[in-house]
Amino acid sequence: MELMDEKQITIMDEKGNERVMEILFTYEHPERNKKYVFLYEKNNPDEVIAMEYNDNGELLEIESEEEYEEIEEVFNAFNEDNFEVED
Repeated sequence: MELMDEKQITIMDEKGNERVMEILFTYEHPERNKKYVFLYEKNNPDEVIAMEYNDNGELLEIESEEEYEEIEEVFNAFNEDNFEVED
């Protein structure tokens, strides 16, 4: 992971291609002592990915189903707080 500026990082995908990602927001789980980052590509803002990261800036896959479900709830709460749905 290469930090480009405060809101962008470059990551390598599973095929070895570099992807410039925008940081949507970060979340820290105090009980698990884990940190997560939510990322998206500017040209595809509807596809958001979440990954765990450590103090060295390394990105890690979220492996447990329980963690993934919790992260999904955090993302849904973020959307509710930041994007109002118009009728």
